[in-house]
Amino acid sequence: MSPVKVAVIYYSATGTIHSMAERLATFARGAGAEVRLRRVEELAPPEVVSRNKAWAEHAGATAHIDIASADDVVWADGVLFGTPTRFGNVASQLKQFLDTLGPQWSQGLLADKAYAGFTATQTAHGGQESTLLALYNSIYHFGGVLVPPGYTDLLKFVDGNPYGVSHVTGQSNSEPLGTPQVAALEHLANRVVRLSGKLRDVSASTAGVS
Repeated sequence: MSPVKVAVIYYSATGTIHSMAERLATFARGAGAEVRLRRVEELAPPEVVSRNKAWAEHAGATAHIDIASADDVVWADGVLFGTPTRFGNVASQLKQFLDTLGPQWSQGLLADKAYAGFTATQTAHGGQESTLLALYNSIYHFGGVLVPPGYTDLLKFVDGNPYGVSHVTGQSNSEPLGTPQVAALEHLANRVVRLSGKLRDVSASTAGVS
């Protein structure tokens, strides 16, 4: 059997979500998956980005990472979507990408895959749960299978987010990932790889059965 295919697709303005995405990609590869790490296209005008030093520096540092396409979702057995919170909702950059997937959705090409999400906020109650729940609204329409971590490991009682993985960056927006967050990312990556494989096997075994 070929390796499970996992796409990690994210938007990051200043680097936190990018750091989480890289960790997830590394952990998924460690679990035996073939991984595509992809960033969605920036929608903000270059002159706006350039006025924020951290934003501009991150844009330059990640310019080499491939831009996500619909094919990356179709290709994958499991997809991890990452977004910072924007007023308790999905960042417009990632939402715009999701909104372009209509043709693939209409053909049923987004269904029966494993999906989960990750996010970050500056404050502890800054909309992490509502952002992930808003993200998952799209997955319901895809016919995707949500595989959030729940409390399937004791480490989730430390990380505290059953909806996905989240991180508080602090008012300076620079607080690095801590041990609980890294452990939660590894757990989520392993879970998505494992359940993506099970879903793929079930789909293959029932193909053509009505």
